[in-house]
Amino acid sequence: MHVAGAQPAPRLGRAIRTADGERFLAGLAGQKLRLNGCAAAAYAALYANVDVITAYPIRPYTAIMMNLSQFIADGILDAEYLHADGEHSQLSAAFGAGSCGARAFTGSSGVGVTYAYEMYSIISGARIPVQMAIADRTLDPPGDFGSEHTDALCTRDMGWLLGWAATPQEVFDKSLIAYATGEDPRVLLPQMVVQDGYFVSHIAGEVEMPPAADVDAYLPPYQLPFPLDPRRPVSHGPQIHPEQGPPLQLERARAMEDAIGVIRHKTDEFAAVFGRRYPHFVEEYLLDDAEIALVISGGHSVTCRAAVRRLREQGIKIGMARLLWIRPFPSDDLRAALRGVRAVGVVETNLGLGGASYGGILSLDVTTALYQADYERPLVTSFMAGLGGETVPVAEFGWMAGKLGEAVRRGRVEKAAHWVGFEE
Repeated sequence: MHVAGAQPAPRLGRAIRTADGERFLAGLAGQKLRLNGCAAAAYAALYANVDVITAYPIRPYTAIMMNLSQFIADGILDAEYLHADGEHSQLSAAFGAGSCGARAFTGSSGVGVTYAYEMYSIISGARIPVQMAIADRTLDPPGDFGSEHTDALCTRDMGWLLGWAATPQEVFDKSLIAYATGEDPRVLLPQMVVQDGYFVSHIAGEVEMPPAADVDAYLPPYQLPFPLDPRRPVSHGPQIHPEQGPPLQLERARAMEDAIGVIRHKTDEFAAVFGRRYPHFVEEYLLDDAEIALVISGGHSVTCRAAVRRLREQGIKIGMARLLWIRPFPSDDLRAALRGVRAVGVVETNLGLGGASYGGILSLDVTTALYQADYERPLVTSFMAGLGGETVPVAEFGWMAGKLGEAVRRGRVEKAAHWVGFEE
């Protein structure tokens, strides 16, 4: 941590784009490019004018770093590109760069995310706002190329801002919003901007390219308040006296709480600058008169939305609540979104083996949030779906709706977790 009362040092990173980079971005302004999620993340890092990129290949995230290395080779981006010998070294290098006042960018997928696990608490505890792009995939076994959220959710309690983007455009936008939030002096926390492997990372969508000046106004050059600098010595390090621990942990906890208001502000500011307005935390879809609802995050929400429309046409009063952020968890927003709903199904594209539901992780936060509701709480069950990188087709969302309807009629849920595709 920084020394109390230390004066801000000059920014040590790059504040000026290359001439080729300026021309390249000027030519993109106002265009809509067909990009997959990986390319969208790379373009966001280009616009953010990152100083240091640390990389180690593991699909499906690898294409992000391939794009960035091409930008550097073409002279479009002036950044240090460090190819590590593994994910632990990769995150360590990003931590070192961020500690010196550089805007650092890194990423991974699947087992690569877990291999770097030691570094997550260290980086957030030091209050270094590194950004990590994750194109998630299922862990081994089965290690499939397709999406499963367990890899990123394994890190959920390490003090990083964490949320899923459902489209390439949202990947681009969320990367900028996350940097703006994490670098805010009230927060100073690292961020994980997650996209579903294959379903978002490798499927193209339209992404609108803004003027670089708009991004620069929204995300000015970063100045770390306490960089490692021989001209102005400060001390960093995780090994401290035991009595120093509780205040530092409380400081980090309060920073995560403060991030809620900052995310609201930065999301609204983003809308004012770029014209694309996102919900602060929860996308509410057809919830106004819904009797049952699905809570979901990530790319499968696109299919879920289509399924909800089809079920509505059949006379079923169903809605969807999509979580844009998992950390900080939006308890107030979710309670507001689900007011009046009689039964809720949490779609779990992850494993929480041995937990309270004996299914996934997400339902534990959802039920805790709803427990504090000032209205009659809905019934809650969860649905294990999309595991191992599988798709979640419209028919499976229809099956979930049937289970929720049965719960409403009986006045109780059948069980805490359903394994979709393995039950009648």
